[in-house]
Amino acid sequence: MRRVRQGSDDAATQLYLRYARRLRALTRARCSARLSRLVDADDIVQSIFGSFFRGAGQGLYNVPAGDDLWRLLVVIALNKIRSKANYFLAAKRDARLTVSANEIDEQAPPESNSTHEDLAFLQLSVREALEKLAPLQRQVITLRVEGHEVAEIARRTARSHRTVERILQQTRQQLTEWLEGD
Repeated sequence: MRRVRQGSDDAATQLYLRYARRLRALTRARCSARLSRLVDADDIVQSIFGSFFRGAGQGLYNVPAGDDLWRLLVVIALNKIRSKANYFLAAKRDARLTVSANEIDEQAPPESNSTHEDLAFLQLSVREALEKLAPLQRQVITLRVEGHEVAEIARRTARSHRTVERILQQTRQQLTEWLEGD
């Protein structure tokens, strides 16, 4: 801890290597399936170490090595997980109100006897709606329709998870307005 407080990168690396794997396993075990889809365990582990090293650098922790240090990291981890869960359950981001593409497929009714003309009309309508969208919206919607999760879309478009969710929500609203106007 003394070396970490003094800013030793080597000491910080040794602590990281000693505890990262265990923290990752703890994080995966404590995150719900829905939260796991929204936030990566490695991101939480990085945040845990960031908080720990900032606190250690400020002299907030007087912790001996070993089990006591592990217990401190566990407390930080549980607080981070709880904080992320609360964040994603906030009204505008409530993860319980979102579903994955796989869940939609599971809930889809069995194939009906729709005609070839109905399918062609639907494809034309979707193509026209996509053409009305801004390029980023079009890219996000296309990836989502292809079955990609929000995290994957965020990575592919170099946008934040929240930005992708906001684009999806805004596009849903636009499409609803267009459909109601027709």
